[in-house]
Amino acid sequence: MEEPIKGKSWFNRNWKWVVPTGGCLLVIILIVAFAGSLIWGVTSLMSDSQAYQDAMTEARNNSQVVQVLGEPIETNGMSGGSINYSNGYGTAELTIPIKGPNGEATILVEGSGADENWTYQKMEVSISDSDQVIDLLEDGPLIE
Repeated sequence: MEEPIKGKSWFNRNWKWVVPTGGCLLVIILIVAFAGSLIWGVTSLMSDSQAYQDAMTEARNNSQVVQVLGEPIETNGMSGGSINYSNGYGTAELTIPIKGPNGEATILVEGSGADENWTYQKMEVSISDSDQVIDLLEDGPLIE
């Protein structure tokens, strides 16, 4: 009776290309995960800031903005700019893309303050499809 000859396993036959390929895929996955978490962290840092929250509140409560964009007004992608904190005092220069059912716009914010007490030098909405700019601080801001 003949016994079947036992060959090498699949891994033993292919380990020379499986190990480097698996290692490269692991490195790529780790890089993508790191970049994604970095982007998410920066984005959430900006969206949690007082300047961002105040700008979104002002835009949603402004009758001109609601008339042009419609309701609801939501963010439209990643915000950009800078937020700096030093000894409890912060400054912010942000651009926040927003959208509504009728169009898109960008909020431009420049301000400084501490905790929840911020003052703004600029807070305006620039409508994307036109040259219209709506000053959110013009009619007496809801937030000081």
